[in-house]
Amino acid sequence: MAAVICDLRNRQIPDTLPVCLLGLSLLATGFHLHNVGWIDLLLGLCTGFGVGLAMFSAGGLGGGDVKLLASLGAVLGWKGVLGVMFYMAIVGALMAVAAKLRQQREYPYAPAIAAGLLVFIARGYWR
Repeated sequence: MAAVICDLRNRQIPDTLPVCLLGLSLLATGFHLHNVGWIDLLLGLCTGFGVGLAMFSAGGLGGGDVKLLASLGAVLGWKGVLGVMFYMAIVGALMAVAAKLRQQREYPYAPAIAAGLLVFIARGYWR
């Protein structure tokens, strides 16, 4: 939610947020506080970063969004981050339509990432 607030206020996500999230994922994996192992953490990090970087290259995401997706991938693992990105894409498409109707060329994307994560968790896929 902090990333959403920052993105809505000034269209930037501070680097400290994804770095802290990555640190938490490393601690959680190291102390076995969740079901994501080291391989899943690394694959999730790479998946989030790779997809985010591709979307950044296409002009669809900002750098902070890419870092946020990569750190979410580390927390959720590769399967989890793919699920979040599925719902994120649906919410992002709805936001794009709303922005188009308001004749906005750009809009903050952290709300779509957060909504995708919330839907993913609410659907019970992350255990």
